[in-house]
Amino acid sequence: MNKKHFPVEFVFQLFALIIAIIIVHAFYVSVVRPNAAQIIEQEKIMAEQDPDFVRGRSVWILVKDLEQESCFILMFWALAIMGYKTVKVRNERRLLEVDLVPIAEGMRILPEDTREFARQVQALPEDRQQMLLPRALLNALRRFSSTRNIQDVATSTHTICESEADRLESELSMIRYISWAIPSIGFIGTVRGIGEALAQADKAVKGDIAGVTASLGVAFNSTYIALIISIFLMFLVHQLQLTQERLVFDSESYCDEKVIRHMKAD
Repeated sequence: MNKKHFPVEFVFQLFALIIAIIIVHAFYVSVVRPNAAQIIEQEKIMAEQDPDFVRGRSVWILVKDLEQESCFILMFWALAIMGYKTVKVRNERRLLEVDLVPIAEGMRILPEDTREFARQVQALPEDRQQMLLPRALLNALRRFSSTRNIQDVATSTHTICESEADRLESELSMIRYISWAIPSIGFIGTVRGIGEALAQADKAVKGDIAGVTASLGVAFNSTYIALIISIFLMFLVHQLQLTQERLVFDSESYCDEKVIRHMKAD
């Protein structure tokens, strides 16, 4: 199979989801739920012994339910995807520090010279040639060779960078969907908890409010945790988007500064 067309990112996302499910679920089964059950039992005994006992807000109880577990799975999945994209952006930014088309100050690029300069960019490894900066440089050199119009070269370079910005923006859609889905899962927990509380309303009327209290705890804890995770993820999404936008802007500036301003039509 051609590596160029192999869906590396899709495979990474799939395995990241599977690993997140395994790790988070194992942690919940071995640590979170046993600790939460122990704390609940201790508080129940203390409440029976002391009518004025006030139950605390343990972290284990806050995160023990299925909805919170699902939110953490999605959070770690989103973090893995953002980490993958951040590494890609950093690799592309490293090219901005390399003189891909070495041109001395005062030197001019004529249409006849573009083939030689293009060879230097084409000498890069194939994976680097697929990055934004080499593609923009090759496009600029080839466009100048065929049209001999500097304005057309600048417009074409801007178009490529603009298209790359749109592509990067669209690739964030999965992360944005996860950031939207997490609060929705929290609201599902709220609905489930309130529903269970209403189902035990007859017990509350008779004076036994323990079941209603526990169900309402599920309702509020799930939304609380989900909203905190969503706020955290949205901050990171905006930071990643800012990094990608800077990459596109700096790549276009690199082309203008290093190549286009040196061009001279006949």
